[in-house]
Amino acid sequence: MSDAIKHECGIAVIRLLKPLEYYKEKYGSAFYGVNKMYLMMEKQHNRGQDGAGFASIKMDVSPGERYISRARSNQSQPIQDIFSQINSRINNTLKENPEYEDDVQLQKKHIPYLGELFLGHVRYGTYGKNSIENVQPLLRQNNWKHRNLIVAGNFNMTNVNELFDNLIRLGQHPKEKADTITVMEKIGHFLDDAVAKLYKEIKNEGYSKMEASPLIAERLNVAKILKKSAKNWDGGYAMAGLLGHGDAFVLRDPAGIRPAYYYHDEEVAVIASERPVIQTVFNVPIEEVKEISPGHAVIVKAGGQISHKKILNPLERKACSFERIYFSRGSDAEIYKERKELGRLLMPKVLDAIDHDTANTVFSYIPNTAETSFYGLVEAAQDELNREKNRQILDEKETLTDDRLTEILSRRLRTEKIAIKDVKLRTFITEDSSRDDLVAHVYDVTYGVIKPEDRLVIIDDSIVRGTTLKKSIIKMMDRLNPKSIVVVSSAPQIRYPDCYGIDMARLEDLVAFRATLELHKERGTYDTVEKIYRQCKEQAGYADVDVKNAVQQLYDPFTDEEISAKISELLCTEDINADVKIIFQSVEDLHRACPKNLGDWYFTGNYPTPGGNRVVNRAFINFYEGNKERAY
Repeated sequence: MSDAIKHECGIAVIRLLKPLEYYKEKYGSAFYGVNKMYLMMEKQHNRGQDGAGFASIKMDVSPGERYISRARSNQSQPIQDIFSQINSRINNTLKENPEYEDDVQLQKKHIPYLGELFLGHVRYGTYGKNSIENVQPLLRQNNWKHRNLIVAGNFNMTNVNELFDNLIRLGQHPKEKADTITVMEKIGHFLDDAVAKLYKEIKNEGYSKMEASPLIAERLNVAKILKKSAKNWDGGYAMAGLLGHGDAFVLRDPAGIRPAYYYHDEEVAVIASERPVIQTVFNVPIEEVKEISPGHAVIVKAGGQISHKKILNPLERKACSFERIYFSRGSDAEIYKERKELGRLLMPKVLDAIDHDTANTVFSYIPNTAETSFYGLVEAAQDELNREKNRQILDEKETLTDDRLTEILSRRLRTEKIAIKDVKLRTFITEDSSRDDLVAHVYDVTYGVIKPEDRLVIIDDSIVRGTTLKKSIIKMMDRLNPKSIVVVSSAPQIRYPDCYGIDMARLEDLVAFRATLELHKERGTYDTVEKIYRQCKEQAGYADVDVKNAVQQLYDPFTDEEISAKISELLCTEDINADVKIIFQSVEDLHRACPKNLGDWYFTGNYPTPGGNRVVNRAFINFYEGNKERAY
């Protein structure tokens, strides 16, 4: 993605199912779980670079001994910072106490972070600030082990105000309105309630207060707590939690918007946001890594029992298609194939744009996430070139010489690495006053490979704002003096905000939205904007279930091609000499390439939950009124 946007967080849960001595004996270290968590978090670094957090729980410790540890960081390299802190604590303790070296029980008793249950989180800051207090996991503390709650997730809730008000009606006094806090406190409320009821029940059975504690842990019904807690949640989420006595869970939203996968054997239970993370870190085949079903939770009890339970009634599956286009690492077998297919399906439009002249066309991509789609595009282009060779041979068969046949068969598709991203420079861009000049130099280009008669085709995985295209990429490609530049997006036009994780909150930031406004101005139909505004305001008092997306009608009068043409105009400045055309994937072909992830609301406006319609209408109201606030 040439435009930088914040996106999905990543979660990882590890529960060791054997005593720590087992891992010391088999793998040479009682820190097996800590090491695996480091790998799982690093393998999901693509999902969050604003912050990271780690939490661990020691099972079966004596009263008075610390059993919960947590480390968080919002430094520039947060994962490395966290594990540097952890390693320092471990190494210093071992250095000061060499007798711990070969005694696992002494290590467990005296060394923090060593335990049997782990939760890791990598974060992009979307809702809320990026202060250390906003970095997950969050911890809700209590002297009762069962009431300690650690929560982290990949989520955004659309109805934060409603959830906040619910907590107030329950008698709570939340310290802030962020969805992370409201979710944790909601779970915490029903956790407290369940523990209190079990305590009363067990005491009535004649057990002492001390005897009640392990029985509460055994009988605590995590699924029931989650059902009550999540009843009114509206959003996309994969929510992970640890209870102080050792229960763990990950709950997925009913539409399956946010991804979550799990694996377990006799040694370990593992949950993560991405499947290949589990495959790589634990060296297991793809068929053994399962997806958590929408509306379901994987629950690991303190005793090691593992279950996959329905918590909420599943909705129509609308798994986020951006996971396949961009967010998830392309090392997943299915995602790799899908991204190649996204590139391949664009080839007919590209051929029309280059007049089927592959001989005078150079194909490239914008690093690095579009590389896989580029392979698919190139394979389709190679197929077209082969067909062209066959046509030439048939057309010239009467006069074909050996030299001419060799000339035809020796033609190769021209692929080059044209755009090279300067990562260090990208992270330096902070000040608005100097941003434009810096953005213009985010990418370098490769000189000497483009001829004046050449067309240049360059594929990106998606175009959101178009800022980097306009201020950097198109300008720099134009310096190569090609005849034309064709920018290809493997994703359709992004027309609507996302409210389930991606940081696309404002309509006016989206280049497709701005282009459509220009078309209305040109055609004298801009009064449509006020009409939509009135409809959005009218629905502001409706219940979520009754709210309709009023913004869809903004796009109805225009074809995809008309909007694409206007986007091309908006992203080209007067100093561009080459003819520039921007091509987008169709929604239909997106669904053909990614048939299991049909969540497409940012392209179509078809939100999978009622809260999405309220968010898009609020975003339009904010745009119309010049309000810079977020819509969620």
